[in-house]
Amino acid sequence: MLLKHGKITPEQLAAALQRQKEKPRMSVLAALMEAQAVDEKTALQAVAEYFNVPLLRFSPDDLDRNVFGLLDGEFIKRKNVIPIRRDEDKVIVGISDPADIFLVEEVKRRIRGQVQFVLAAAKDIARAVEEIGGSPLEEVEEIIEGINEDDVEVMESKTDEITDLERIAGESPVIRYVNFLITKAVQEGASDIHVEPGEDSLRIRYRVDGVLFDQPGPPAQMHAAIISRLKIMANMDIAERRLPQDGRIRAMVHHRHVDLRVSTLPTTHGEKCVIRILDNRSILIGLENLGMWADTLEAFRRQISQPHGVVLVTGPTGSGKTTTLYSALQTMDGNTLNISTVEDPVEYELGFANQVNVRENIGLTFAGALRSLLRQDPDVIMVGEIRDEETARIAVQASLTGHLVLSTLHTNDAPSSITRLVNIGIEPYLIAASVNSVLAQRLVRRLCENCKTVEKPLREGIAKYLAKHNAKIDQVYRAAGCSKCRQTGYAGRLGIYELFEMSETLQDLVSSNPSLMELRRACRQQGLRTLGEDGLQKVAAGLTTVEEIARVTEAD
Repeated sequence: MLLKHGKITPEQLAAALQRQKEKPRMSVLAALMEAQAVDEKTALQAVAEYFNVPLLRFSPDDLDRNVFGLLDGEFIKRKNVIPIRRDEDKVIVGISDPADIFLVEEVKRRIRGQVQFVLAAAKDIARAVEEIGGSPLEEVEEIIEGINEDDVEVMESKTDEITDLERIAGESPVIRYVNFLITKAVQEGASDIHVEPGEDSLRIRYRVDGVLFDQPGPPAQMHAAIISRLKIMANMDIAERRLPQDGRIRAMVHHRHVDLRVSTLPTTHGEKCVIRILDNRSILIGLENLGMWADTLEAFRRQISQPHGVVLVTGPTGSGKTTTLYSALQTMDGNTLNISTVEDPVEYELGFANQVNVRENIGLTFAGALRSLLRQDPDVIMVGEIRDEETARIAVQASLTGHLVLSTLHTNDAPSSITRLVNIGIEPYLIAASVNSVLAQRLVRRLCENCKTVEKPLREGIAKYLAKHNAKIDQVYRAAGCSKCRQTGYAGRLGIYELFEMSETLQDLVSSNPSLMELRRACRQQGLRTLGEDGLQKVAAGLTTVEEIARVTEAD
């Protein structure tokens, strides 16, 4: 193509081909640039045009560090290919030689997702690798260099040695690396750490704002030592690798009390470990900071101020139900009220409440603990989850005898909670008499204020979604990505809500055991704002994106 457009002479091309024969790993373009027959810009533009791929020049600051970790540093250096950022559901990957179809397929296999290739200059890739990191072993050594063994202080730990594996897990590099995993996760606001073994790799991922992000991983040979170190910290049996185990670590991370729930699971390539991070600072944030509109917040405050009745919070796992319940309890006066909770397990310690840990292995169930609590003169009872008829019936009876009961259910929306209670065996007239309100919720990612951009023109999928929901929004924002939000376009989360309040009209309807469709229709007539509508109002306010609302509500 360069020859066709008169950018080089036939003699220069022949010389470049001869140079390539001498150095088979050198491309013809590289040989032309080495001989200064063509400048880099012209060469790159010609390659991009020939292979019909976009040309992208970038600096290390433009890279999403979480995406960079999708490929091994040694592979990146050896193959001159680099993950750059995410664009919706695709990973943008820079490649210096798009003619290498085997490399293209290998990258797709390793990333295990949709990939869009762009042409990248080899020197841009080299500069990024030099600044961000190289091989996994080099990355680990660099990572743990600034981490001390006492950066994470385990507050409860056994001290007796068990096996040689425990000795290995106690060696300084392993301790420092595990401390790094925990401290970095806490600093980045992660809710979970995933340690996932592969056939010849070890994958580390953090869940931040509800989404998993890859982190630079250590060598696969560190897997057993890392898992053993975590088991020691969590008082688990390091010799048992065939069965799932659960444990708990109470730690001080940079002068902050953090609870870690550790869960291991045997897989075909070894034990997988997930660490749930429970940080008081992330949950005790106050009702006013959850993302409710003023009218919803006022109505919910009114409901949790009632002297008796059942208030339910509903949604799937990870939708923020526990945070909402804890925030509701914080609004109550622990000096004048007897506040008690029954949880499995107690996630955060509240100084003003009496908290009971369910232990089903010894017979202490939700229902049993709740029954005992009623003999303790409670004013407010929070039940972690209504799982069965017995627990539901005791909660309803408690509310009818002068107690305020807060609890959760797993349903798609607020009206579904009423039919769920009927399905597990509670009579409709009892539900109508006891349930004050149901708050359904989801969590969506909040747009980064530093980089959000107006969606112009609207992409086809966005326009179709808005039309489908009859939403007329003047200005829609999209997630762009910057250094402040790790190139994701999002920073933090907020809730979208649907509040069902039991009016006299709805009491009469619920008592007649209506179908779910009838109940939903009546709720709409009473002015219920659905999850989707609440979400689209937050899209219109520039708080989140259409993609986020669709992600958490479309399955409903």
